[in-house]
Amino acid sequence: MEKTLPYSWYVDPEILRREQERIFRTAWQYAGHVGEAPEPGTFFATQAGRTPVVVTRARDGELRAFLNVCRHRGFPVVEGAGKRETLQCPYHAWTYGLDGSLRTAPRAEELADFDQSELGLCRVAVDTWGPFVFVNIAPDPEPLEDALGSMPAQVAELGLDVDELVFYTRWQTELEANWKVVCENFLECYHCSVAHPQLAQMLDVSAAAYALSTDGRLSSQHGPTRETSTTRMHLDGELPRSQFHFLWPNLGVNIFPGRPNISIGPIVPLSPDRTHRFLDYFFGSDVDQPWIDELMAFDEQVGIEDRALVEGVHRGIASGALEHGYLMGHSEQLIGHFQELTREALAVEPQPAD
Repeated sequence: MEKTLPYSWYVDPEILRREQERIFRTAWQYAGHVGEAPEPGTFFATQAGRTPVVVTRARDGELRAFLNVCRHRGFPVVEGAGKRETLQCPYHAWTYGLDGSLRTAPRAEELADFDQSELGLCRVAVDTWGPFVFVNIAPDPEPLEDALGSMPAQVAELGLDVDELVFYTRWQTELEANWKVVCENFLECYHCSVAHPQLAQMLDVSAAAYALSTDGRLSSQHGPTRETSTTRMHLDGELPRSQFHFLWPNLGVNIFPGRPNISIGPIVPLSPDRTHRFLDYFFGSDVDQPWIDELMAFDEQVGIEDRALVEGVHRGIASGALEHGYLMGHSEQLIGHFQELTREALAVEPQPAD
């Protein structure tokens, strides 16, 4: 049987430091949606992993992104979102335009070598897929299109036009578990018939019917719908089946059968034993409120069940009682894929199988 990553990797601060350096600093990260900076003069603060970023739309209408770190002493320049012509650091009032240029710095005239043109905010890559905004802090990242792989095509094949979706709400939480535990839970439905009874009523999660696939850094799960007496919402709509996508290292995308819907968001490590997660929910403009309410309640219940699972797994791993676990071949192949990519990024040889 294939072994999991060593359990020490889920609790060791040094491993997390290496993950931040070798994984998150080069990966495209979901940052938010275009509705947060819809017109010239708007901005929103976000994160790329643990790196603060601000996304702006200046007077020229171009979407830009910068490190949300003042060039003077490193204080975050802005919080939240808003509409204004400039961004002013609350520490010493260094003021930047939405194009990133430094506009003013108090007492700058006292320094003969103060070069204002060289002290703008540090720009980072930004791009979009439909309404979804991604950022990348690497010096020369691959195009977002390449990073997304076949996910946009798979979503389009399902019949979902992401450009027609409308933002509904953001859900966010913190989990007492390592980020890899949270990702790995997302990447298998081996547990669904046991831990998610409502989901197992909606979808056929049997090994024969529930399709798993990988494409580069993309892992996908396609679940056919069940027709039951207790769950009807997924049969009445344009989307005939579910799709769940995971883009390594930490992006989760959920599409349920029925009316046009998607939820998307990152899984972000805060510490070896704590993870931040948020999901942005989008629906078609003509999806009625009762259908949305039913889906949100359904997904909330799945989230409650998953919290208990990942926090329980982390407690077991952190106990130090065992060195590693095992993967169940076909059913957990996407976890194996995730762990292989993670191991390669950290440049560590795999453990031999038993």
